Order: sequence, then structure tokens, then C-alpha cells
Amino acid sequence: MDRYKRYRSMKMHQSSVKELPLEDGKQKHQSDDEEDDIISAAIGNFGRWQFKLTFLLSLFNIPCTWHIFAPTFHAAPRNHWCGRPAHLIDVPVTKWINISQPVDECSIYNVNWNNYSSKDFIDGTVSTVGASLVPCTQWEFEGINAETVVSQWELVCDKKQLINIAEMMFLAGVAIGGFVSGVISDRYGRKRTLMGSVTIQTIIGVCIAFCPWFELYLILRACLGFISVSVVFSGFVLTMEIVGGHWRTIAGCSYLFPVPLSYITISGMAYLLRDWRDLQLAISLPGILFMTLYWVLPESPRWLLATGKKMKVLQILQEASLYNGRDLPDNIDKQLEVPTLQTDGHQSAGVADLFRTSQMRRNIFFLFIIWFSVYLVYYGLVLNISNIGGDLYINSVLSGVVEIPSIAVSILFLMRGGRRWPLCLTLAFAGVACLLSVIIPTIADYFDSDVDIQWLKTACAHMGKFSVSSSNAVMPVFTAELFPTVIRNLGVGASNVSAGIALMLVPYLWNLSEMDVRVPMGILGICGIIGGISVLFLPETGNKPLAATVEEQESPVPNSPHKEKKQEETFTLQNPTPNITIIPTSNAMA
Repeated sequence: MDRYKRYRSMKMHQSSVKELPLEDGKQKHQSDDEEDDIISAAIGNFGRWQFKLTFLLSLFNIPCTWHIFAPTFHAAPRNHWCGRPAHLIDVPVTKWINISQPVDECSIYNVNWNNYSSKDFIDGTVSTVGASLVPCTQWEFEGINAETVVSQWELVCDKKQLINIAEMMFLAGVAIGGFVSGVISDRYGRKRTLMGSVTIQTIIGVCIAFCPWFELYLILRACLGFISVSVVFSGFVLTMEIVGGHWRTIAGCSYLFPVPLSYITISGMAYLLRDWRDLQLAISLPGILFMTLYWVLPESPRWLLATGKKMKVLQILQEASLYNGRDLPDNIDKQLEVPTLQTDGHQSAGVADLFRTSQMRRNIFFLFIIWFSVYLVYYGLVLNISNIGGDLYINSVLSGVVEIPSIAVSILFLMRGGRRWPLCLTLAFAGVACLLSVIIPTIADYFDSDVDIQWLKTACAHMGKFSVSSSNAVMPVFTAELFPTVIRNLGVGASNVSAGIALMLVPYLWNLSEMDVRVPMGILGICGIIGGISVLFLPETGNKPLAATVEEQESPVPNSPHKEKKQEETFTLQNPTPNITIIPTSNAMA
């Protein structure tokens, strides 16, 4: 009897058990709101303590999103032309362009301009008859008092592709950083990884603002991408591990609310600070404020528990329970004795654990496909919508405004429909919307219709953007819940590798429109549908406690009458110590 009661007090380690037989033979069903592990049982699934921390952690998205979105303004397109010689600087720009470079802004007549004066241009006596065209060697830019990286290093004509390379360097850093930061975070903790990353992020951001060479700019942007993704993922995993129950869903999606707000705020800053160096400083210096949160944020109690640091867990639980107005159980220290969680007796888990079991290998394979699809469709549509014309700053604000309701809707989807189906349907619908934007014009062309269907194409693109924005909110929550605590940050980071590859492909995806204008959207549509179908091969994680170890993740869930009957016979605690078999009271009395 005493052994069975002790078992029930340690139900955190029975994540595989959904029903426990009571003494009278009835069964106790876990509700969605039930505190599903010892951490939640001690401090509650969500309270004032969790609200304060999840709010502060979500704010870390702001500087990261600023840095990701900054190249939109750093390399904003500007009118340019072949530079005038010093003695012709008074020649009106229009006359200079019409006479010296009639073809494009990359070539100029091979004429000795020293033979002409400003007056010759005004009088129209300059002769270019028989002159050949040669590449420009210097350029002038409109609004030269406000520099961009394009005007700073003359990234035009033959150097124009360097703009895409600069963005690829950042995204390559994102791809690598997501994986490496996961290893570091799972080994050294969420808090240390987060605070160390935000410190380095601030330093690199400020250094970029004073960068004198484009080559150094490329290197620093790659390092910034490496660090920024570490900030985002460490903060996200810490958010997921300090809340419990259905609040994981709400907190996980709400973590992304500052992202669209960041699009809006950087648009305002960029409008006021037109010089790219001033803007870079403005988005980097706020990192100093986030560094002060080192003395506010705790380490993840679940990570500490998973790594056997019992005393530190107790300190955090005491602080949290006091803040939440709850009393800790009298025997909390004893309940924390069993979960000295390890992986096969080792102190820490590693990359190999992502592929150690067939279920883990299956999960990581399909997550690679899903993350690749979501990021390719999401950023592919963002890039497409940004090219529809109009004011750059207004379009950026609208892009953020559209995402706010999408994230809110995602929370409702997750609360009502679990994880798999909301992610499957939103991603697949985004793919269908992309394909419709291709099919509708094709049908109209086939019937030689004169009806203007541009609004339909635009509507399909916006529907796809709205839908995949919801997928982008659901996906991190689902991914984090698919991995046990000991490798959760590593698992999320590993999944991000395929997302980084997708991001690097996006700038070049639209080059395929030279083959056929329907190709880019067609690819996005196919990827969206494939990604949506891939979700169905993953297990549902909604309303289930977070697993602590790989063994716990792999333990069978009683989902059939046969398994339920077997579960009533014996209960086996999954932990590094020898298995303890506990006989239920009803059977013992028999």
C-alpha cells in the first residue's frame, strides 16, 4: 500500500501511464489541466512567476528579428549612375545620364571627359559619335548623405550578387548555429547559453556598425546569424520548460508575438535612421538591457532536474512557489530524489541520442522535411509579397500586422485540435494557396479570358502567407514536445539545420522565374503539401507531459484495451536505477 502511494507521488516518471487504477477499482483519468509532473505539481502549471518569465523571454525575439530583417534596409535599392568626374560635378544628373550612359547604369561612353566642361553639357556640344561603351569604374547614388551597404561598397552591376551572398552568410550562420547552440544548451544549461549568446550578439552587432571592409561585414554577419538563432532557441526552450499543461501551448505560441511587432518597430527606426550604420547601432545597443536580465532569469528547473542538480531545483521551486503564492509539498526533497535522470547511465546526452532509437530517427527525419517546407514557403512568400511594389516601409509594417492575428489563431487551433492536425492543415493549405496562384492564371490564359485576375493571385498569396505564418507558430511548440528534456534544445537546433538550408535557397528561388514565372510559386506549393503530409507521420504530443529522458520518450503509451489491462498488472518506473515493480493495492489485497 505504501509503495503504491509513493509511486503515485512520483507520477512525473510515468509519462507513459495515462490511467491509474484506484483502490476501489475505478480509474483516474488525467485531465488537460492536471499538473503532469513534479515541477508543475510544486509551483503550478502557470502563475505570476511563469507569466513574468515568459513575457521577458519573448522579448529576446525583438533584437534577433531586427538583425534578421535589417538587410532589407541595409541594402535598400537606390538609384545610381556612373559617377561624374570632379570637374563635371555641377552638370545636372539627368543631362549627364542621357549623354554619357544611354544604355544602362553599368556602362558609359569611352570618351575623354576631361575635354569637356559643364558648359558644354548645358549647351549640348558634347559629342559621343563613334564612341564605344565601357564598364563604369565609379558610381554615384541618390541621397548619398544616407549610406547603405550598397552605396558604401558599390554593390552594383558586377558586384550586385554580393548582396545575396551577404544574406546567405547570415543564414548559413543560422543553419549551423541552431545545431551547435542546441548541443551547448543541453550540456551547459538554457540560461547560460541564452545570456552568453545575447552578450556576444550585442558585441557583434555594434562591431558591424563600425565595419570598414565588406569582407569583414560578411564574416560578422555570419557570426551574428550563428549567435542570433542561439538566443531564439534557448529562450524558446526555457519558456517551454517553466510552464506546464495546456499553458505550454499558449506560452509557446505567445513567445512569437514580438516577432511581427519587431517588423513594425524596425520599419519605423529605418524610416528615421536612413544611414545603415546608425540603424545597426540602434538595433544592437538595446542588447545591453537584455544582458541585465541575467540576475532575473532562472535556469530551467526541468533541465536541472534532468541533470541531477537537486539543490538548485529546490532553490528555484522555493522562489517560484513564493511568487505564485503556493506552498511546496512537505516531502518535495524526497520526490526529487528519484529523477537523477541520465541517458544509459551517462551524465549528459549528445548528438547520437537523436538517432539512437527508431522512433527518434523517424521523428528527426520528418522534422527535417517539415522545417525545410515551412521556412521555404514562409520566406518565399514574404519575398514575393515584398516585390509587389509600393513603399518599402509600409509593406514591412503590413507584413507584421498580418502575422499578429495568425499567431493568435494558432493558439486556438492548438487548444482545440492538438498539434499534428493544425500544423498539417495550415501547411498544406499554404501549399494549395500557392498552387492556386499558378493554376488560376493558367486557366484564364487557356480560355483567353480578358478578366483581370491579378487580385485573385494576390489574394492567394496573402492566404498562403497567413496560413504558413500559423504553421510557423505551431511548429516550434510541436518540435520541442517531441524531444525529451536531455536533448530538447539539441533536437530543436538540429531541426533548424534544414530550415537554414531553405533560407539560403530562398534568395535564388525567384531566379527560376526566368524559366517560367509559375515555377517559384509551384515549388512553394508542392513543398507546402509535402510538408503537411509529413506531419501525419509524427506522434501527437498535445496535453501530454514532457518526457525527461529518451527512455521515457520511447516508453509505450497505453492506447488499447490490451495494454491498459497489462498496465493494471504492473507498473515499472523508468529511471537509471534498477526497475521497481509496484503491485496495485487491489491486486495485492486479492
